[in-house]
Amino acid sequence: MMYDDFSSNYDRFVNWPGRLAAELPFIDRQLQAVEARRVLDAACGTGRHAIALAKHGYVTVGADLSAPMIERARENAAAGQVDARFEVAGFGELAARAGGNFDALLCLGNSLPRVLNAEDMSQSLADFGAALRPGGLLLIQNRNFDAVLSRRERWMEPQTYREGSIEWLFWRFYDFEPDGRLTFNMITLRREGEGDWRQQIVSTRQWPLTQAELTAALAAAGFRDITCWGDMQGASFDAERSPNLIVTARFA
Repeated sequence: MMYDDFSSNYDRFVNWPGRLAAELPFIDRQLQAVEARRVLDAACGTGRHAIALAKHGYVTVGADLSAPMIERARENAAAGQVDARFEVAGFGELAARAGGNFDALLCLGNSLPRVLNAEDMSQSLADFGAALRPGGLLLIQNRNFDAVLSRRERWMEPQTYREGSIEWLFWRFYDFEPDGRLTFNMITLRREGEGDWRQQIVSTRQWPLTQAELTAALAAAGFRDITCWGDMQGASFDAERSPNLIVTARFA
């Protein structure tokens, strides 16, 4: 699985101080609006959002299908002396493994597009609902695939990271498949000093969910009060220009 292979580099790929500083105020406002205390971070990766929210006083549980990602999340929590629970669980098994009656469920980092068909999407959203209390908050962060598809945006900005004499370069790009899905590719280049670059490529398929597709699926799954933003600063969603599609909804 792609994220098993990439788990050792995920915290190098993401600029966590910058990302959390940009996103946490918006997330916190949404959580406070529903008086949330218990939060489930689905597809939590290395646990950085769950750990940051625990530091803000929330009771957090992180879940991810990738066991190596969860192992790193537990290491990150221990290093930060943070009490946050992490479980290996994918979409469709969150309520069974992580528990229920959460005040809020987060699905960040363009994770929901890993679900590749309507039947699995229905099951995943039903699982989100089963993990939430009545009236609980769902917050989703996807790429703005309306723009990706209309402009055939294949390449994303490269990311770099340096640790002592070791340098990493991360390139991401899409392949547009005939069935309407995407193949998401991540190339990792690594070198030490002036040595040769070594490379690794990992890939996974994604469903490029448009705003219309995602909001319709949420409504069909029993979610209400569906609201869309274009980023985590609260800008209005613009199908042509917004970098992300941020959706909040309440479970009936």
